[in-house]
Amino acid sequence: MRPGNGATRRQLLRACLAGPLAARAAARKSRVVVARDPAGNVQKFLDRAVESLYGADAWKKIVRPGETVGLKVNCLSGRGAATSTALVEAVCERLQQAGVPQGNIVIWDRLNSDLESAGFKPSARKDRIRVIGNDDAGYDPELVVSGSAGSLLSKTLTRTCDAVINLPVLKDHGIVGVTMALKNLFGAIHNPNKYHINAGDPYVADVFAMPAIRKKVRLTICDALTAQYEGGPSYMPQWSWPFHGVLASEDPVALDYTGWQIIEKKRAEKGMKPLRELKREPAYIARAADALHGLGTNDPNRIEVVEV
Repeated sequence: MRPGNGATRRQLLRACLAGPLAARAAARKSRVVVARDPAGNVQKFLDRAVESLYGADAWKKIVRPGETVGLKVNCLSGRGAATSTALVEAVCERLQQAGVPQGNIVIWDRLNSDLESAGFKPSARKDRIRVIGNDDAGYDPELVVSGSAGSLLSKTLTRTCDAVINLPVLKDHGIVGVTMALKNLFGAIHNPNKYHINAGDPYVADVFAMPAIRKKVRLTICDALTAQYEGGPSYMPQWSWPFHGVLASEDPVALDYTGWQIIEKKRAEKGMKPLRELKREPAYIARAADALHGLGTNDPNRIEVVEV
């Protein structure tokens, strides 16, 4: 754990190692693709987003045929504010076309009941796409400590998946400001209830920095078919609006920063106060970008937002 205001030897070492990596990363911008289609053709805007990031044969550059790929959905709020089944089906289709068999695709979240409430049917059949909650899969018994966070990690993450595609939702969060790429991995730990204090700072960044998470999450595709600017994480239709798209990036920090600005813009349009004035500005986004965590960038000058 983090002792007072000081730093552990491990943290200082990580910061030193992050320096050269951060310097190299500074030479290029993090790309965040915003793909929209008013007609609601999910497969169409998903393809545009992923191809904008990777070019031709995009999915073959993300995963390899022999790998087991986990799709980390966000289902806590049920239909309306959960990862849509249409987006997940579109991702599964492209994974299979890239050579990943159905039995190597796992849709997962914290609870089977959450998955069911969002329209996913739990199934453990290994010859088909699996849908499983951590309450069934269980957690590794070894405590993983990262900064101020200490948690048990989902066995689906640690033992089943070789790679993870992160599928959060573009929405407000009544405690930590927003919930997108970084916070969606609270669904990989056994004790997320402990880490909402101080608007999730530094806990959201510390959890995502856990080695099994930061190494396995290869891509974030944020579901923005319907986005929400107030009242989250529960579904509040009166504060939702049709965005008709997705945000996609390899950089979870850049994606969260971009999504946060979209939400703030909508709040301003609706005459609502910015999150900072409500004392729930998502400061964990900047924390995730610091030298200690090195999870990405929140510098708008180093983020290339591409609309396709």
